[in-house]
Amino acid sequence: MTYSYKPISPDTGLTDPNEPKPKAVVIGAGLGGLSAAMRLGSKGYRVQIIDKLDRLGGRGSSVSKSGYRFDLGPTILTVPEVFRKLWQDCGFDFEKDVNLEALDPFYEIRWQDGSNFRVFKDETEMLAEVKRKFPGDFEGYIKFLKDCEKRYLFGFEGLGRKPMNKLWDLIKEIPGFVRLRADKSVYGHAASRVKDPRFRMALSFHPLFIGGDPRRVTSMYILVSHLEKAFGVHYVQGGVQALADAMGGVVKRQGGNIFLNQSVQEILVDQGRASGVKLSDGRTIKSDIVVSNADPGWTYTNLIKSSKKSRWTNKKLDQSKWSMGLFVWYFGTKGTKDFWKDVGHHTIINGPRYRGLLKDIFDKKVLADDMSIYLHRPSCTDQTVAPDGSDAFYALSPVPNLKTNSPVDWKEMGDLYKEKLRRVLNEIIPGFSENIETEFTLNPEDFLSRYLSPYGAGFSLEPRIFQSAWFRPHNISEEIENLFLVGAGTHPGAGIPSVVTSAEVMAKLIPDASYIRLNS
Repeated sequence: MTYSYKPISPDTGLTDPNEPKPKAVVIGAGLGGLSAAMRLGSKGYRVQIIDKLDRLGGRGSSVSKSGYRFDLGPTILTVPEVFRKLWQDCGFDFEKDVNLEALDPFYEIRWQDGSNFRVFKDETEMLAEVKRKFPGDFEGYIKFLKDCEKRYLFGFEGLGRKPMNKLWDLIKEIPGFVRLRADKSVYGHAASRVKDPRFRMALSFHPLFIGGDPRRVTSMYILVSHLEKAFGVHYVQGGVQALADAMGGVVKRQGGNIFLNQSVQEILVDQGRASGVKLSDGRTIKSDIVVSNADPGWTYTNLIKSSKKSRWTNKKLDQSKWSMGLFVWYFGTKGTKDFWKDVGHHTIINGPRYRGLLKDIFDKKVLADDMSIYLHRPSCTDQTVAPDGSDAFYALSPVPNLKTNSPVDWKEMGDLYKEKLRRVLNEIIPGFSENIETEFTLNPEDFLSRYLSPYGAGFSLEPRIFQSAWFRPHNISEEIENLFLVGAGTHPGAGIPSVVTSAEVMAKLIPDASYIRLNS
């Protein structure tokens, strides 16, 4: 399913002055902004989305090149229920708009010694895999699963779906944090349950997919293992881009408008209240509320120009800890569909070090010679991503962000790092580079320019304990009335389920349009 979007033209008004509905402007068409727009439409607002890219999805957008389609960011759904609820709350049927494919196994992890570990949906098969590969840690694994479920109930279904904009919201939850040892790290918790270093890695790497250092991210995030077990891992046919397009379709059916290739220069503020936005070409859109799906760091540093900020000052944001950067190599290989039969949809390739590499990335912020890689091969599941008989891949490697006194010069190092990546990949998919038909890369400098992500961070603020819940930028601005925020940098955090849930939390803080109209 695809949709076309009209550009803003000089002779077309941005808003209808006779429109009776209260108006909402959403900055950014990422999954958070699209979720917010859908919820605002269901609350009776006339919604307009503005995005600087040429297509929907933000970090979940795609690039089509030489007959290949590459999803640029997230590749899977772990909690489809958040989307089903979103569609249902808006009066639509998710299953009619989006086609999901359940993956099994979810992914395979490979180590340098030749060992591997696959994660399955079926519980019997999963337990058998653990007994085969890590027999001495079987009982510890069972305990770990119970730990994950407890944190899921508290952290995802409880804390993650509640507003956290008041200090009392946090204080009420402190007993739960204490009971569940939120002070312990994800890696620390895994290490307390299992002894094999490989298994500790397999149970603790998940924070890297939301931008966190497993050695420091609160153990609340082991709940991701329960999300996989309870809801499975799914691929969207057509990629996450198809999901974003389907969300845009709902917005249009609600009467909203989407304007692409347009940048917001400033959030307009009138007597302490957000009153609209100013575009980079000087035109303005007036609105009753503004929702920013731009990174909170960018929103507060660059879009609020004339108002004094009390909490999210430039200094505060500069002192915050930001997620790591990403180097991603996208490539299409011609005629290789029947090659590399042992390589599935998702493969995690470990370098010779785990904690040492994390230290280089997050602490020393140096570009190490070794690396770990997430290899995505969607053509295993969806042949529309590549020409017949061919493959589409992306290989992602965590790297330091740009927040350092001597950031990596990617113009100089990009090709060198890609060559190191090629050598590692050649052990998994031998001869792949000889068959490459099209390719491109993204690095932290691209994340800064394309997504306006501070310091080129891959996932906004790192989800440490004192950068989560109340400590994270709130879904209702602390600086400006009628300004709301959604997305990875806000509560509850990064990752598709949390990004979509951020709009659910936002909707609880925004009054229905009928209230706005009665009190205007």
